[in-house]
Amino acid sequence: SDMFDQRLQAIVITTVDVAYGGENGFNQAIELAADSLADVKFVQEKRLIDRFMEEISNDTNKYVFGLDDTLKALESGAVATLLVWENYEVMRYSFRNSTTGDEMVKYLTPEQEHDERNFMDKETGDHLEALEKEPFTDWLAVSYKQFGCVLEFVTNCSQEGAQFCRGFGGIGGILRFPIDFQQLAEDENGGEDEDWDPEDFM
Repeated sequence: SDMFDQRLQAIVITTVDVAYGGENGFNQAIELAADSLADVKFVQEKRLIDRFMEEISNDTNKYVFGLDDTLKALESGAVATLLVWENYEVMRYSFRNSTTGDEMVKYLTPEQEHDERNFMDKETGDHLEALEKEPFTDWLAVSYKQFGCVLEFVTNCSQEGAQFCRGFGGIGGILRFPIDFQQLAEDENGGEDEDWDPEDFM
């Protein structure tokens, strides 16, 4: 069409024919373009995960994966971009020890939810009262901004997304600055660093 600004041609994803005008036509256009829009998401997902893989291949220490280390990196403010599988199956529990009144947070996989020991206080042996239970992904969607990061949910539909979910546990991130998690773990085991606690994520 002569009315179409040719400068926009380069960013046109696809062209569809609609039978309606107004809002109905707009909704129909979205439905007809769904496959093309999905392709765009996969391209964005590929770029994100490629950046993550590049940090790993260059051994920059500006990457993190796995739930425990990712939580530590979030608490330290190191995470610039947080990557999470959209179907990440971890529940976030808020517990209270009815005897001591202490409250704590635990992140449990479906398998861990079937282990009664995860509902006991390790120090006292008391049974823990569950105050709240919600999918970890739901909590992240609301809380990620408090850690100053960008949250990106990824699928396992692309080759890169599938590799991230299978090989890296479906959660990780690109960091602002390097963190040596091996050294951090050694410090914690030696009692030199007791700053991080899952209860920080209450």
